[in-house]
Amino acid sequence: MVSPALPSSAPTPAAAYLDRTLLSATRLAHLSPVVLAGLVRLADFATAVVTGLALAVLYLGEGEVVTDPLYIAVILTSSIGAVLVLDLLGLYGSRPLAAFHRNLPRLMLGWASAFAAAGVLIFFLKAGTEFSRVWLALWFVVGGLALTAERAAVSLVMRQLTNSGRLLRRAVIYGAGALTDGLIRSIEADQGAGIRIVGVFDDRTDERLRRDGSSRNRLGTLDDLLDVARAMRVDLVIVALPVAGEQRLNDVTDRLSVLPADIRLPAQATQIRLSPRLYSHVGPVAMIDLYDRPIADWDVVFKWLFDRGIGLLSLILLSPVLLLVALAVRLETRGPVLFRQKRYGFNNEMIEVLKFRSMHVDMCDATADRLVTKHDPRVTRVGRFIRKTSLDELPQLFNVLKGDLSLVGPRPHAVSAKAADRLYDEVVARYFARHKVKPGITGWAQISGWRGETDTREKIEKRVEHDLYYIENWSVFFDLYILAMTPIALLKSENAY
Repeated sequence: MVSPALPSSAPTPAAAYLDRTLLSATRLAHLSPVVLAGLVRLADFATAVVTGLALAVLYLGEGEVVTDPLYIAVILTSSIGAVLVLDLLGLYGSRPLAAFHRNLPRLMLGWASAFAAAGVLIFFLKAGTEFSRVWLALWFVVGGLALTAERAAVSLVMRQLTNSGRLLRRAVIYGAGALTDGLIRSIEADQGAGIRIVGVFDDRTDERLRRDGSSRNRLGTLDDLLDVARAMRVDLVIVALPVAGEQRLNDVTDRLSVLPADIRLPAQATQIRLSPRLYSHVGPVAMIDLYDRPIADWDVVFKWLFDRGIGLLSLILLSPVLLLVALAVRLETRGPVLFRQKRYGFNNEMIEVLKFRSMHVDMCDATADRLVTKHDPRVTRVGRFIRKTSLDELPQLFNVLKGDLSLVGPRPHAVSAKAADRLYDEVVARYFARHKVKPGITGWAQISGWRGETDTREKIEKRVEHDLYYIENWSVFFDLYILAMTPIALLKSENAY
């Protein structure tokens, strides 16, 4: 559904829109259908395996099942077969998962087909006399009932997630014209599209839009779109502009590219017809992919496990070092051991980063309005050492476990950090694109020689360049490589003060 237009008395469209209850409802993170389908596949497989093994142990005894690998082989093969057949029957989409009763016949057909395949396997192995027919019959009945109960529970969960809006991708559209009108009608007509259009934006005035034949009221301009997209964590931005206006399209997409969202162009925006394999789809509408959200679907899960697992292990192993540094800071100067600083995090959101205090208490610079330089009198003796060795960053492991930071990613910068007396985003046009992923304790820029002071235009440009390369080429192995190279990079401390 498209949100209603704002009243004309609203001071600014975006501000009025953000005050609505829709904001709190859509702040919940969107759950990836790809991940949900994978988890249900795993649940189906586990249900089949557990019921098969449990019945075999109860009926035949643990000793016979353990010593006879054929039982294990048939259980695993049949369970895998069941998942494959259910996939072929299309039972892992969001709609089939939610519509349990409607898809129960197909579910039972899939289970029966997998079981028939198991019977064929037993026949060709000439192992019919070695299997208990009672066990097979029990597994067919009890396994089918268990699978039914599991899918009924999944259906309830899916309905709750749908009602909460967590299965809906939040989308905004830039460009209010005839193309947009047809686009919205097509998406709204497909109830299974899983898209919620929360607003249409355009820099043209309402009067000009009416003259151009648009029936849609805009919520605001491109600047408003960027504000709303960040505040509501929009998942999808559709640029409904004709390709003929190349310069305008380029300018708009360049500004939108800093958002951690998928950016799509409707195929109807151009008369050029591409191969169907080159299109993605938003509901029934073919789209041309302009930018993809980095680290999506299962990559989010892998990154989360990587950060929490290695982060917790690192915290445990380095706890003696943290205690010694805390003691050294406390013994040299009075005041708090930890220093808290506001920095930009994912999606430009403000986070509070922890560090060991390296400056005198009355000289701490919470906004980093003034960069630390060589022989800076604000830095203590202990502070110089821990800054050169980056030991002052170790408390950020707590930020990792909290979820504000990743182990690896673009380094978070303080809100007032400057290069050549200019804010970073004033120096580098695509500076905020580095916030499309969570910031990290270490990163590609840091191990590539761009660690430490960023007092010149070149230094911040190079850091941003490396950060964007990391975002576009992320993988778990890339993260492991950066972590492994970080201790070596710390030996080069000429730019760290």
